[in-house]
Amino acid sequence: MSRQITLVLKGYPRLSETFIAQEIRALELRGLNITLASLRHPTDKSTHPIHDEIQAPVLYLPEYLHQEPLRLLKGWWKARRMPGYRRCLQHWWQDLKRDCSRNRLRRLGQALVLAAELPPGTEQLYAHFLHTPASVTRYCALLTGLPWSASAHAKDIWTSDAWELREKLAELAWLATCTGANHSYLQGLAADPSRVHLVYHGLDLRRFSAPPSVPQLRDAQQAQDPVRLISVGRAVAKKGYDDLLNALAALPADCAWQLTHIGGGPLLKSLKQQAQALGIDARIQWLGALPQQQVLESYRASDLFVLASKIVDDGDRDGLPNVLMEAQSQGLCCLSTTISGIPELIEHGSTGWLVGPGEPAALTDALQQLLHDPALRTRLGQAGQQRVQQVFDVERGIDQLAELFDLPATTERPAVANPQPCHCDH
Repeated sequence: MSRQITLVLKGYPRLSETFIAQEIRALELRGLNITLASLRHPTDKSTHPIHDEIQAPVLYLPEYLHQEPLRLLKGWWKARRMPGYRRCLQHWWQDLKRDCSRNRLRRLGQALVLAAELPPGTEQLYAHFLHTPASVTRYCALLTGLPWSASAHAKDIWTSDAWELREKLAELAWLATCTGANHSYLQGLAADPSRVHLVYHGLDLRRFSAPPSVPQLRDAQQAQDPVRLISVGRAVAKKGYDDLLNALAALPADCAWQLTHIGGGPLLKSLKQQAQALGIDARIQWLGALPQQQVLESYRASDLFVLASKIVDDGDRDGLPNVLMEAQSQGLCCLSTTISGIPELIEHGSTGWLVGPGEPAALTDALQQLLHDPALRTRLGQAGQQRVQQVFDVERGIDQLAELFDLPATTERPAVANPQPCHCDH
């Protein structure tokens, strides 16, 4: 009989969280019986093919407590008889005194509903992201007495208070995190560092089949055939798109390039205005969020991937962006920054190119060198592709998670229902 868990996440499905969908499906194929508990309803208008493959049912918790008062009341009525009810309220009260917010109240309400509506036979709770989803999971675990574990990624670590991280790390059974920088920081906060495991997300290389190797030719000298830049990421401050636009605007006027951006996000409007003010808006396509197949085709039609990640004022930063692995899997040269786990993937000058974060002038210099040197882009792209294939295959991380979930060992590699076809156009 397969193990049964409930996986708590902030929203499902989400186009920007393909690594979570990839993990869910891989664990299902290993025999884990999963129910998804989502704190929010989906906002994206489309999904990825992998979402159609996922079999886990989804339990949507009350996104705002006032919208479902009867459901909340029923949850409380059932949860008040649970063995850990008083202990949960004591922990929540201590948390509220240090973080007096409506969000803290919402987390408790969602936990009450989750505890009352857990599928029968649930053996373990598991949260993706160590902030809000882990808080709901923790309160639910206190109520029910179930063990819980979590995966931590980026913003959830670096914008959370240390006291809250310490207390969660002391209670959970184990935690997986996706970069060496995260791993070191969280181990330093944990009373038992052995509970914190470094597990790279990796990439499902069956979905990102490698295109034929084609030498780069565009050299930024022909206005009618510019070098095709691409960046994929949400328009949020930590992605550094303001720095990228400033860097592009500083390039010589006769340098032939065009940029395609894929992703939604709250800063899209201001970035478009910035591009217009800099006089480079005619060279940029803003495509918004797209399904994985269209993103893949865009990688294959591009010459250089750029992501100018940086640390922002509240401490938020990228972890190890999956889009870099995706781009490298297609033999695409990647230019990024030395933030968090990115240097664990990209070795500067060997498998890609790195500059310091928040340094538009250094980014301009790197762009100018890479735009004018197609042979360098080809070499770095091919080396990056080999590194992803050798070190960042998703099955390595799934093997680790399967062991943490006490799943039976397997030597077979499950088949993919919808592998992505290869259409290469460099």
